[in-house]
Amino acid sequence: MLDDVALFVHIVQANGLAAAGVRLNIPAATVTRRLRRLEDALGVQLIHRSARSFALTPQGSVYYQELGAQIAQIERTLQGLDDDQRKMAGSLTVAAPTNMSLHVLEPMWADFVARYPDIQLDLRLSNSRVDLVEIGADLALRAGPQPDSALFQKRLGTARTIIAASPEYLAKAGTPMAPQDLADHRIIGVKVLPSWELTCLQTDARTTLRLTAATAVDDIGLAARLATRGQGMTLIPVSEIIEEIRSGALMHVLPEWRGQNRAIYAVWPTGRLLSARARCFLDFMAEYIAADPCLQGEVPVALK
Repeated sequence: MLDDVALFVHIVQANGLAAAGVRLNIPAATVTRRLRRLEDALGVQLIHRSARSFALTPQGSVYYQELGAQIAQIERTLQGLDDDQRKMAGSLTVAAPTNMSLHVLEPMWADFVARYPDIQLDLRLSNSRVDLVEIGADLALRAGPQPDSALFQKRLGTARTIIAASPEYLAKAGTPMAPQDLADHRIIGVKVLPSWELTCLQTDARTTLRLTAATAVDDIGLAARLATRGQGMTLIPVSEIIEEIRSGALMHVLPEWRGQNRAIYAVWPTGRLLSARARCFLDFMAEYIAADPCLQGEVPVALK
């Protein structure tokens, strides 16, 4: 009905049914049919029918005075929203994990800002899972299972988890030869990975370990730094320790065993259309992550 009310307002503004049809690119017969439908719904005649002149009925005059300005404001608002959805400029709010953003994805943020200087990126970093609607985020990057049915999601990549320790720690404590040997070592536990679910690459054998942590943290980045300083070994996504593995600061322990995969997703609220800016960033992020082998399930190797 609202569309028919808007059509009535355009008829009055165009001073005739035929003129409104031309302005809106609607056939004259359709304009007449929709006006009649509106009058039937309201139970009053709004416009006097005459081929020679255009005139509102008293009821039509009242409706136009009451609704004309409101319909015009609604249309201006909708047009503004449509323009904002289409333009490649303006604000873009993205939520992302702190650790991943400050390490493997740091070049991605810089490249995006450099390529699209008219987009004002508002990057909300947190290792906690924030409410996207509450903070007004257009979309978010997340790792791990995504059980929230109120979010659209697109899988972008995968980060394997591996066991890592520093050369100094291994020289002092010894190198485990099998998963059961891990019980004799200092474990740096990460709360997002409470159990170590390991799979053997050669045999596909699986084992789940619930080890007592000498140190437990809720920040993956801190676990990586503690391991680098020789405080024990940890099960950690490779996305957090790519440079440490390549430089030799951390060693890949039990390389024939892999931990659980950590899927990487882009997510955004259901019921919200992605703006051109958000779609652009989603495509940019997907391309960047697809090009990084370590974000597609590969494990880095030491360069020396």
